[in-house]
This record gives sequence, C-alpha cells and structure tokens, in this order.
Amino acid sequence: MSFPALNMSVKPEVDGFFDAATNTISYLVKDPKSNACAIIDSVLDIDYASGRLAYDSANRLIDTIQMRGLILEWIIETHVHADHLSAAPYIQQKLGGKTGVGARITEIQQTFGKIFNEGTEFERDGSQFDALFADGDTYTIGSMTAFAIATPGHTPACMVHVIGDAAFAGDTLFMPDGGSARADFPGGDAGQLYDSIQKVLSLPDEMHLFICHDYGPGGRDIAWETTIGQERCENIHVGGEKTREDFIKFRTERDAQLSMPKLIIPSIQVNMRGGEFPRDGSGNPVLRVPIDTL
Repeated sequence: MSFPALNMSVKPEVDGFFDAATNTISYLVKDPKSNACAIIDSVLDIDYASGRLAYDSANRLIDTIQMRGLILEWIIETHVHADHLSAAPYIQQKLGGKTGVGARITEIQQTFGKIFNEGTEFERDGSQFDALFADGDTYTIGSMTAFAIATPGHTPACMVHVIGDAAFAGDTLFMPDGGSARADFPGGDAGQLYDSIQKVLSLPDEMHLFICHDYGPGGRDIAWETTIGQERCENIHVGGEKTREDFIKFRTERDAQLSMPKLIIPSIQVNMRGGEFPRDGSGNPVLRVPIDTL
C-alpha cells in the first residue's frame, strides 16, 4: 500500500506515560526541530464508584510540557475509547492546541446517542472536535507532517497516526504477545479489523509502533513500543501465515468470552463528546446507565 506522506527520515521524540488504573499509555510527541508537540490518547482519572474526578494523569503531561517549554499543537484521540475517559478539554484549557479524531466519529455518535437516549441537544456531527480526519488526511506538528490511516474494526472511527518513523496504533494492535483488540462493540467488525491491520502492517518494517494499552501478558513488564516488522512476524493473532478466516474465527470466539470494560459506560458518553460530560437541566455533569443494551 502507498503512503504519500510517509517520511522515515523524520525522528519524532516520543515519551510514553503509563496509567496503571486503565493500562493506558498516553504519548507526548515532540518535533525534533522545534518546540511543537502533540498529545495522543490522554487520560482523565475517575473513581466510578464515587463519581469523583482527578487530574493526576493529565497533569503529568501538562507539567512535562510546561517544564520543557513546549507548545502543544494537537490533542489526538485515536478512537472513542471504551476503557478510559479523555482529558482533552482539561488539557486544552490549560495549554491550548486543537483536538482531532477520526471522521467516522459521527457513526459512533449516532449509534451510542440512541443507546444512551441522548436528546436532540446532543450534536451528532463531530462538532465537539476541532478536526475530523479522513483516511490519508495530513496535519502538521511543527516541521513534521503527520497522517492518519483509517483502521475500522475495533470501532468505526479508529485511526492509526503516523508521524515520521513512528506510528501510534490506538487499539488496532497490541504488543506482539498481546495480539489485537476486540471487535464486538456496536459498529465493530472482526473482518474489517483484520483488513485494517494488514494496512498497518504494510508500513516499513523498521517503523516504530506505539501501543495504547498493555496488560503484561504472562507477567512480563509493561511495554508499549515495538516495530512493524516484529508485529508482522510475531503477533499472536495476525502474525506469520494467519488468514483472514483464522482471525475472524478466533476473534469472534474470544470476544464472546470477554466482559465489558469496567469504564465503558462513562467512557463512551464522555469521549463521544470530545471529553466533555453530559449535563442535566441545571448544567450539572451527569452520566446515564443504559439497562440491557450493551
């Protein structure tokens, strides 16, 4: 597959920030030729049992950017996460920058707008974000040109973002011993996920691939960086000679055994709004709990 904006000579500076509560890795990506940077997949802390929010994970990113004198240009979501809340509005309020997500966010908003019985005041046009990326769209971070690859399957709006010699996988791929993400959420499709993964695996072998979640399979240390070549050869779900049919069978059977992520109800409601909370008639943040719909 051809990627016209690909430039492996660009070497962004990448720092990963691991959130143990959700096993999420957020990324700070800096242009080596300027002070421009981007954040990918930020985390807002929530104690779901008490409804209390905290900002420790986001503040780690903010403090690092301020300490290094960086300029935040983008706050990127690789998809509408079902396992953690986005801190994008909080970070944007503190540091500025534009928010971006895949253009098919509108499908997520339509689907889950019905599930959560959202009213007509909930906009389903992606307007909660500053930019909606289509497959192949480019944007800049300082002197770097980044581009987005549409990778539906886990969700319709999933995208892998490529910045120089680094790609940010979202939930499309995990570390080689972790395999791939589930494909059974509303709008998910195992066959589409396999096809999307093949697009990603057509990137150069030496490209660094940064993963959004890691759970330390087999008790190994948490890790979040691999390469396209390693994934192609060693990924336990798609590596080697595994066929599309093999993957669909495995993924379908595996997904049927999985429970819902513990934060899916607050995460989807918040993240499909670009990180903002739904509000009641008095303007107070609230969450809905749909019964027997997920």
